[in-house]
Amino acid sequence: MNASTPVIDISKLVRKYGQTDAVNGLTLSVEPGKCYGFFGRNGAGKTTTIKCLLNLLQPTSGSVRLFGLDPARDEVAVKSRLAYVPDNVAFYPWMTIRETLDYLASFRPHWNRETERGLLSQFRLPEHQKTSTLSRGQRVQVALIAAVCPEPELLLLDEPTSGLDPIIRREFIETVIGAYQETDPGNRTIFVSTHLIAEFEGLIDEFTLIDQGKALLTLNADVARQQYKRIRLRFAQEPPVLDFPEILQQRREAREVELIVRENGHPLTDRIAALRPESVSTQALALEEIFVATLK
Repeated sequence: MNASTPVIDISKLVRKYGQTDAVNGLTLSVEPGKCYGFFGRNGAGKTTTIKCLLNLLQPTSGSVRLFGLDPARDEVAVKSRLAYVPDNVAFYPWMTIRETLDYLASFRPHWNRETERGLLSQFRLPEHQKTSTLSRGQRVQVALIAAVCPEPELLLLDEPTSGLDPIIRREFIETVIGAYQETDPGNRTIFVSTHLIAEFEGLIDEFTLIDQGKALLTLNADVARQQYKRIRLRFAQEPPVLDFPEILQQRREAREVELIVRENGHPLTDRIAALRPESVSTQALALEEIFVATLK
């Protein structure tokens, strides 16, 4: 794979279950070194897409490539370069945490023991405890340690923080993801599927919003914050009717109007000023607010 080859390349992916399109014509590309957000409600098609990437499901049509390779034809070569944390983590119940990590390390040519020790300590995980007695949060923590320690080129995360308490979620995002990318930022790529968008706000470089198997929006995160805005207007009299094409949502109350807009090369500043409002305030939307506005 050269520097211009996408780590993930999905083209017109369709995956059917009977007559139902779980994924319907999805196209996206993830460049090396990025943290890519794959956002959607539960049942939107996120997990099905990831299973196609991992060759756990075969596409009905379209194609998926990882590192420029076909995951069905080059499965070992692909999976040796990535780590995957599913939304439902399970281990061999008779193994301890120590045995589980040693077992998983045996399949990897490289394993960072220093990272392992640091994360075991930070998460306060007792190495000799059986995995069958772990809470959901502890199982996810063990899975994350196992995913990060081989220092793979790609980290595939499917709803990694769902069901965890807020403190653990924050530790995971700040420590695990931060540490993973910092060691080799240009070559460490993350593809995170989640509906808990706010928690990844500061990490996401680019994202795709998916709903009912279709991509609704793909944008660079900084560009999205520039384009999507909340504008609050206050008028001396009853507000005029506002029907600008950029308006996604509008809420009116007495002499005030709140707009959710997407400006795409045509700023509203002059048109709003022509309405002579008493006051105008503008703020960028967070990624989760963009998600909600797009779905609505």
